[in-house]
Amino acid sequence: MSCRTFLSLLTLLLSPLSQFARVWIPDADEVWKSAELTKNYKHGDSTLHLTLEDGMDIEHKLDDKTKNLPHLRNPDILVGENDLTALSYLHEPAVLHNLKVRFTDSKLIYTYCGIVLVAINPYENLPIYGSDIINAYSGQNMGDMDPHIFAVAEEAYKQMARDERNQSIIVSGESGAGKTVSAKYAMRYFATVSGAATEANVEEKVLASNPIMEAIGNAKTTRNDNSSRFGKYIEIGFDKRYRIIGANMRTYLLEKSRVVFQADEERNYHIFYQLCASSHLPEFKNLKLGSADVFHCTNQGRNPVIDGVDDAKEMCTTQHAFSLLGINELNQKGLFQVLAAILHLGNVEIKDRDSDSSIIPPNNRHLTVFCELMGVTYQDMSHWLCHKKLKTAQETYIKPIPRLQASNARDALAKHIYAKVFNWIVDHVNKSLRATVKQHSFIGVLDIYGFETFEINSFEQFCINYANEKLQQQFNMHVFKLEQEEYLKEQIPWTLIDFYDNQPCINLIEAKMGVLDLLDEECKMPKGSDDSWAQKLYNTHLKTCSLFEKPRMSNKAFIIQHFADKVQYQCDGFLEKNKDTVNEEQINVLKASKVCVPAKHTHTARSMGNTHTARSMASSKEHKKTVGCQFRNSLAMLMETLNATTPHYVRCIKPNDLKFPFTFDPKRAVQQLRACGVLETIRISAAGFPSRWTYQEFFSRYRVLMKQKDVLSDRRLTCRNVLEKLVQDQDKYQFGKTKIFFRAGQVAYLEKLRADKLRKACVRIQKTIRCWLVRKKYLRKKHAAITIQRYTRGHQARCLVKYMRQTLAAITIQKFQRMCVQRKVYLQKQAAALVMQTILRAYMARQKYQGLLRNHKAVFIQKHVRGWLARQRYKRSLRAIVYLQCCIRRLKAKKELKKLKIEARSVEHFKKLNVGMENKIMQLQRKLDEQAKDNRVTSERLNCLETSHAVESEKLKVEVSKLKGIEEEAKNNANRVTSLLEQLERLRKELTTTQKEKKTIEDWATKYRDEMEKMVAELKQQNGLLKTEKDDLNRMIKEQSQQMTGTNHPLLESDLNEERSRYQNLLTEHLRLEERYDDLKEEITLSDVTRGMDTSLTLKLQKRVTELEQEKSSLRNELENKEEQFQRARVRVQPQYYTILLQYYALAASIFIPQRQELDSENKKLKHDLTAMRQSLLGNAGAGAGAPGSPPYKVLMDQLNSSCEELEVRKEEVLILRSQLVSQKEAMQHKVGYMEGHTHTHTWTCANTHMHTDPCTDTHICTVSSPTADFHRLNEDRKLWLVYEGLEETKRLLEGQMQQQRRSYDNEVEVLRGELQSVKEENNRQQQLLAQNLQLPPEARIEASLQHEITRLTNENLDLMEQLEKQDKTIRKLKKQLKVFSKKIGEMGGKEGGEMGGKEGGEMGGKEGGEMGGKEGGEMGGKEGGEMGGKERKERNGSQLSVTELKPRGVAVNLIPGLPAYILFMCLRHADYVNDDQKVRTLLTSTINSIKKILKKRGDDFETVSFWLSNTCRFLHCLKQYSGDESFMKHNTPKQNDHCLSNFDLAEYRQVLSDLAIQIYQQLIKCMENILQPMIVSGMLEHETIQGVSGVKPTGLRKRTSSIADEGTYTLESILRQLSAFHSTMCQHGTDPELIKQVVKQQFYIIGAVTLNNLLLRKDMCSWSKGMQIRYNVSQLEEWLRDKSLMLCGAKETLEPLIQAAQLLQVKKKTDEDAEAICSMCNSLSTSQIVKVLNLYTPVNEFEERVSVTFIRTIQTRLRDRCETPQLLMDTKIIYPVTFPFNPSSLALETIQITGSLNLAFLTRV
Repeated sequence: MSCRTFLSLLTLLLSPLSQFARVWIPDADEVWKSAELTKNYKHGDSTLHLTLEDGMDIEHKLDDKTKNLPHLRNPDILVGENDLTALSYLHEPAVLHNLKVRFTDSKLIYTYCGIVLVAINPYENLPIYGSDIINAYSGQNMGDMDPHIFAVAEEAYKQMARDERNQSIIVSGESGAGKTVSAKYAMRYFATVSGAATEANVEEKVLASNPIMEAIGNAKTTRNDNSSRFGKYIEIGFDKRYRIIGANMRTYLLEKSRVVFQADEERNYHIFYQLCASSHLPEFKNLKLGSADVFHCTNQGRNPVIDGVDDAKEMCTTQHAFSLLGINELNQKGLFQVLAAILHLGNVEIKDRDSDSSIIPPNNRHLTVFCELMGVTYQDMSHWLCHKKLKTAQETYIKPIPRLQASNARDALAKHIYAKVFNWIVDHVNKSLRATVKQHSFIGVLDIYGFETFEINSFEQFCINYANEKLQQQFNMHVFKLEQEEYLKEQIPWTLIDFYDNQPCINLIEAKMGVLDLLDEECKMPKGSDDSWAQKLYNTHLKTCSLFEKPRMSNKAFIIQHFADKVQYQCDGFLEKNKDTVNEEQINVLKASKVCVPAKHTHTARSMGNTHTARSMASSKEHKKTVGCQFRNSLAMLMETLNATTPHYVRCIKPNDLKFPFTFDPKRAVQQLRACGVLETIRISAAGFPSRWTYQEFFSRYRVLMKQKDVLSDRRLTCRNVLEKLVQDQDKYQFGKTKIFFRAGQVAYLEKLRADKLRKACVRIQKTIRCWLVRKKYLRKKHAAITIQRYTRGHQARCLVKYMRQTLAAITIQKFQRMCVQRKVYLQKQAAALVMQTILRAYMARQKYQGLLRNHKAVFIQKHVRGWLARQRYKRSLRAIVYLQCCIRRLKAKKELKKLKIEARSVEHFKKLNVGMENKIMQLQRKLDEQAKDNRVTSERLNCLETSHAVESEKLKVEVSKLKGIEEEAKNNANRVTSLLEQLERLRKELTTTQKEKKTIEDWATKYRDEMEKMVAELKQQNGLLKTEKDDLNRMIKEQSQQMTGTNHPLLESDLNEERSRYQNLLTEHLRLEERYDDLKEEITLSDVTRGMDTSLTLKLQKRVTELEQEKSSLRNELENKEEQFQRARVRVQPQYYTILLQYYALAASIFIPQRQELDSENKKLKHDLTAMRQSLLGNAGAGAGAPGSPPYKVLMDQLNSSCEELEVRKEEVLILRSQLVSQKEAMQHKVGYMEGHTHTHTWTCANTHMHTDPCTDTHICTVSSPTADFHRLNEDRKLWLVYEGLEETKRLLEGQMQQQRRSYDNEVEVLRGELQSVKEENNRQQQLLAQNLQLPPEARIEASLQHEITRLTNENLDLMEQLEKQDKTIRKLKKQLKVFSKKIGEMGGKEGGEMGGKEGGEMGGKEGGEMGGKEGGEMGGKEGGEMGGKERKERNGSQLSVTELKPRGVAVNLIPGLPAYILFMCLRHADYVNDDQKVRTLLTSTINSIKKILKKRGDDFETVSFWLSNTCRFLHCLKQYSGDESFMKHNTPKQNDHCLSNFDLAEYRQVLSDLAIQIYQQLIKCMENILQPMIVSGMLEHETIQGVSGVKPTGLRKRTSSIADEGTYTLESILRQLSAFHSTMCQHGTDPELIKQVVKQQFYIIGAVTLNNLLLRKDMCSWSKGMQIRYNVSQLEEWLRDKSLMLCGAKETLEPLIQAAQLLQVKKKTDEDAEAICSMCNSLSTSQIVKVLNLYTPVNEFEERVSVTFIRTIQTRLRDRCETPQLLMDTKIIYPVTFPFNPSSLALETIQITGSLNLAFLTRV
């Protein structure tokens, strides 16, 4: 482009209006209309030639006086911006159009306007206020996300924490604009983000105050169904850690007149309708309420119902909120009585007595109810409602009043009562929300009425507009101050900007001799009236103040020019409302009430009034202060509070008066924009430099306009040079320190230059591409013509050669064809003859063979049927006999059992059994031995019989088989001879007839051959069809099987994953509560003062911990069940199952025997200790309380004797139970042996043996279950205890022990009864099994008996293990009791106690025991205890050293991975080698606790957490690998199998370690998320990985984070480096590969979810170029997965929603086909997410187009049937359930080198 052309274009662009320029013109209906110039405007023209958007041509006349040109439109690329200050042209039509586009097209209700958040009421519930949205906005900068009320709340919260300054959020707007809802969501944000400082649920109480205040302070108006009829300022208090500790509420100007009057289509306060709707409930019966239509206070609006609101349910919500805030039921009942009394008072009818007096008819029902509810007398109240008292200096007069004044007095009383009730509720709410600790800072939320103007404006509107004047002044000053600070910060010359100052209007209202001052003065006058007050106003201000006017047609009104508009106020009622007087005698009547209701306290001095106003009603000083004065004072206090805080502004806009969702009325909107100060903000911004760019953003956006030589290394100098060339007027921009400031319209001019440059570049690109395409097409055609010619000529030559070859071939074919025909005829005749002969001979042979075969089969079937019938008869008779035997034996057994039960119940029987118990046991043992010998002899005889029978049967079978063979051969030979003779005869006949019938046979053969060929063809066809059908059926069967497995398998997997996630979430909650509990414990120990600690908190935490532990155990069981089901679904039962079970039982037996021996040795040791204690006590002759013979000594000795006797009894019970179980086991073995027999006699023998063993078993049970002797012994001990009544402490101790022993005996009796019942059930099952097995064949019988035996052994083993655990618990309990006794004796005995301490110290501690005790204790236990204690200390030191002092980096670099895990396992194996249970438990417990402590201290260090996750998993794998379980030993070497644990089963600790590994994994994910979180948005969204693809759009006052990679900002490379660091760290620590895959999958899910959530909340990121950037970034992540060989870990699938969102940004979005493609493509995105992306889609360049509303509705229609959650954002807190697949180590333990610094010399290499 030449310089002249460029200058001409520049001149055209700089002209005010040129052709095709788009402007805004005023319109009566739409306020502003868009038009386009069809002709250039020249200076001096009076009209503009325009074309509207609908195509109409008009001429717009300019104002003759001002000659102001219409406002210019912004470029389309700037329309829909988040911030109105980002618009190039800042004026009213641009603001209105931007709000309309965002609201109606994009469905966005929030928009920034500088520091103001403009909120438009959508009249529809939107899913943008959930906890996921709160979490998304938490911690974000205000300009980084789309506008939202949460962004304003976050900014206030952040500034409070950062600047240490109180904050305020000022929410204003007219009725119905959504002020209350916005304030409610702001408070919800604070409650969610900050939490509470204590567990007192302060945040819930803060939110619970909303329904209460809405019930008593909100009402339905013509503009809003839930309009706040009062103003409130809530201060939410925070502590030093910025957690909510309390709140305080201040209210302003309650609309009391609504209590007694409502306009049409309006309602009274909600609480009255809630009471009426709940009047049928029992607790409200005494209020005597009914429908709302009955009461005058609720039926004046003639519409008592709100659509979609259930007043009865709202009443329940209100009551719940009252209870939550601490207002008890008694106060609630009294409160509802007062409110019901107000309704009844409104229905009191007052009639005229004469013209000057009035009367209430006697027995007025409503007045009677009012008096009952309020507790006052009917006569007094009815009298003072119609009379008033006049006081003079000397006398007092009672004067009747007319009906109108009486009605007004009644209404005034009702308003007064309601106002006091309102204040009482506010006081109690504040009392409940009051902070218990010192408040550090607060955030105030001001929900106040906006500017109001109606047809009739009264005192309320005057006060409201006065408050808005004050707020607007504060707002203007704050905006002006921010602008000035920004200019000074950037060092730009500051010139004063003229802004509207409404101080004159405020002076008119509140200054001396102002409107309020004159009103108060008139109220003090004895005969003051509204008319006289109006005249004073006219006389004072009409000529002196330009803001005050008088209406032309009225003398009882005045007009004030407010900042928003002129408002005419009617003077009627001003004085009455300002005085707010109530008959004092009526107040005195209420004071005399004897009913305890809140209304009574409303008239006292302290409990009912507002804290600023209620001081002393008795002195009547309160009545001297008018409402206007009170409001002025409270408003002054509010302004003082706001000025001391940093304000944040929310302006609520009502889009239409009909409450239609997403319908925008421009007239109503522009009125509110003018009234709320938004346009004033725009005007102040436009007066200076509204558009502001950083140098880097300007360079990135307008790099297109620069030449290569203009680009310098200094960005600031480059921008300065370019701007000087592009914009000649230097006043249009200013260069600051970090930004460039532009005047209004300059950004649009630069955008025009940029668009033109890009358009020309596009034309040049199109020209070049079209030329290339046309030339390419021409060359293709040329090449095609030459190719066609070449192939045509070749085709013709080939045709000629082909013809010549065909002629020669035809001759040759004819010659050979004739020869073939002749030869074929001959061969056919020869073949026909042979075929005929073959067919006939074969047919005859088959007929003969079939006849022989049928005869043979018939004989065979008859033989077997007769045999089967005989066997069936035999089996039926056998079953009947066995059944009769069983019935008879069962009858006898029942009788015998009944006798035994009767004997067992008798006390004498127990005594007899106790007398000869030992002899009986020995006799029974002998009987069992004799029976065992008899059984062995019988079994030997049976074996001999079986062997002989088998030998004989084998011989007989051989002989029978030989005879059968001979017989078959004879039959075959005979059949063969007869068949040969018959065949010879037939052949002779055929030979005689063959010559005669030769010709007929040939014809028949020909015909038969044809038929056969047809038949063969048909058979082949049928065979083919059958094969295809077979293949189809096989394929269908395979598909069905695959489908069934495919459907069941994913369902099981999904159920398993759900259970795992629930279990792991529960572990997380449990860990969080444990950490909370530990923190509180530390706080308690550190602080000497315990007043901050709540006891209920500790109890609540303990209760919660126990509940979580129970739920954890239940979930663990469910998880195990699910895993078992899953394994059963995937793997079939293997043949080795029975072998594994048998080995398991053998292992259990091997474990049981040593533990049994251990119990015996422990009992002996306890006996020895008791004997030594007796000797030491008896050998001492000292005197005192502890001397032998003293009462305490006797008591203790008796207790020790009883403990010893109990040990003996327990030992005997164990022996008895053991003998009983052994006998039962032998009996069951005999039963199994008998069941394997095959003869009838064997069955009889087995049954008899079974019957003999039952009584023996019952006898054993009765013997064991006879603890009555012990009870008698304990009762005797109790008599002994009663002698020593003085020793209360000893008595309580022994009584507790006795009760404990009694409970243990009762439990044993119950256990033995259960065992008796189980034995009975086992016997019944054995009988049933025996009967069933006799019906089975021998092979199935053996298998069934084996199965049953395995089941029985399993149950028996489990029972033995339970008994063993119970014995262990008992022994540990006795040990503890012995320790207690030894300590008491040590305190009492002195020297004797020293000797006992020496013994016990020698046992427990070695060195410590030797120091505590004397010589005897040291000699008996010193050596052994010292050795044991020394080893234990070494082991503990070694484990603690390996856990706490090994550094992750040192292990990863210098030692083998997983070394701490191997060291811990070797220490554990050493403890297993010495067979010390206590050492094993101590080692494992200390290890787990140490790991938890490390993670608590260094839980934020990824390397540490990864290190201990790897070692915990390796330790868990070692416990499995060396557990001795064959399923874990498959990959072991023989040497590794030798290292398996031999004495302990640590399955329980494996589960504990697995839970610990899950906790560490979750800690690792949190640590990783904290590191990745700051990088994701910057690296995945904001940073331009492909430079130059997306340009930076203009931004407003809320500057976003720059997308240019400055120093310190994160890029995609930062994310990849961090991921590689994570991966390398885990690999160095030896983390399992499967676990690494799960970690990477979680990492990628976090990246995808955070990126998508930010994309859904940022309009500036939803563009075509950003979609390309995202797809490129995702491809880089996939490339990283390929490099690390992690493509199959499932991480790529977690990015699928983000990939589809990026594709959605790039695909076409116009036609129905595009909609169908989008619906099929975006299957991982929800409908709300798809619609959100389409609504947010914003073109960055003019070549892109916006998504139409029609297309979005089409998408919604197509996706209507999707079943999905309505949640918009992805949950970033989800953690996939983790599994730890078994990964055995190939490393041999003996090859591990342990450094000497670890002090593990006790570990020796084996």
